[in-house]
Amino acid sequence: MNRIFIVDGARTPFLKARTEPGLFSAADLAVACARPVLARQPFPASALDEVIVGCVIPAADEANIARLIALRLGCGKRVPAHTVQRNCASGLQALATAAERIALGRAQLVLAGGTEAMSRAPIQWNSAMVGWLGKMLRARQPLDRLRALARFRLSHLKPVYSLLLGLTDPLVKLSMGQTAEIVAHRFGLSREAQDVYALQSHRRLAAAFDAGHMNAEVETLYDTSEHFYSEDTGLRRDTDLEQLAQLKPVFDRKYGLVTSGNSSQVTDGAAMLLLASEAAVQRHGLSVLGEWVDHEWAGVDPSQMGLGSVHAVAQLLARRQMQMRDLQQLELNEAFAAQVLACQAAWDSAQYAREELGLDKPPGAMDPEWLNPEGGAIANGHPVGASGARIVLHLLHALKRKGGGQGIATLCIGGGQGGAMLVRTAGAKS
Repeated sequence: MNRIFIVDGARTPFLKARTEPGLFSAADLAVACARPVLARQPFPASALDEVIVGCVIPAADEANIARLIALRLGCGKRVPAHTVQRNCASGLQALATAAERIALGRAQLVLAGGTEAMSRAPIQWNSAMVGWLGKMLRARQPLDRLRALARFRLSHLKPVYSLLLGLTDPLVKLSMGQTAEIVAHRFGLSREAQDVYALQSHRRLAAAFDAGHMNAEVETLYDTSEHFYSEDTGLRRDTDLEQLAQLKPVFDRKYGLVTSGNSSQVTDGAAMLLLASEAAVQRHGLSVLGEWVDHEWAGVDPSQMGLGSVHAVAQLLARRQMQMRDLQQLELNEAFAAQVLACQAAWDSAQYAREELGLDKPPGAMDPEWLNPEGGAIANGHPVGASGARIVLHLLHALKRKGGGQGIATLCIGGGQGGAMLVRTAGAKS
């Protein structure tokens, strides 16, 4: 296969959803971070072979959002684009698809990533209201309209929140937060351990911003009211264990351990990366951020969705004949503190390795110092379509700061899946 290089990339600050739709559409966000990436290149946007974007809830007026983004970026009508959806790993899927296209020689330059405006998830009419409206539209005579009108009930106005539906598994009837409760109880994770991890995420992200480590990947975002955003707005610099301990469980109010403080945030954001073949790198004289090595997908019980990363990472390491200790960093998307801690416990469990992974010995937990060392989604948010691309982008910059190495970016995926991508930067062993 052809080698695949990641040339450049950027993301927006992640903006925590408040009580009203955010200022930026999903396409706005993707364009805002992709435009400077393309501006830094020695070739025009029209030289791209394809644009691939992950997005879970595109707006009705942003159908095939990848094509809309490509055209707004000036790629021209001849550059094709398509949108992918793999729930929380949609951005990772976009990168994986781009890598596969380049590996097969079908493309040389691909812009790929993910975007999401979760604050703009639509609120819909319920089925009873839709049925009533249909009857009203079909009624032609005045008497028929009066009869249809008489069938109206106030319950018809009860809204349907598409975001809540999307975050609930339709088969096991559990929300993502409830699946976090299940894995927390399975591995005996205390509320205090989850809150301690959540606090660490905020402190690590704050330290990364203060040290200037995020400058290379985060592009300042400007709105139309002369405001700008250069830092993730979900970051809580002032939080502490006392404040976190006061929060009530959200998903199991009587016995639960998962709170809004030890969970990821509903967020708007985008991350876009430029991938290139070795021939394209040489032809255009491109400097590279890192290299794609491999990726893997796995399926698990949807009721224990958070363990998907355990399987995807274990399968990827086994195929590459590697151990966890061979990695210089692991970026594990922080959907919930419980899910991160459960993955660590599962990777370190001989019983789980034998019974669930089919391995003779466990791959081992990741060194906590190199697991999300600059924080994660608990602090900066989880715009579901974008998170997979964000963690790959951040991992590459982090490895570069270390002088080179190899690492894995991984996510659990709603519906009971896991995804993992292995990348390396200069200085890593081939």
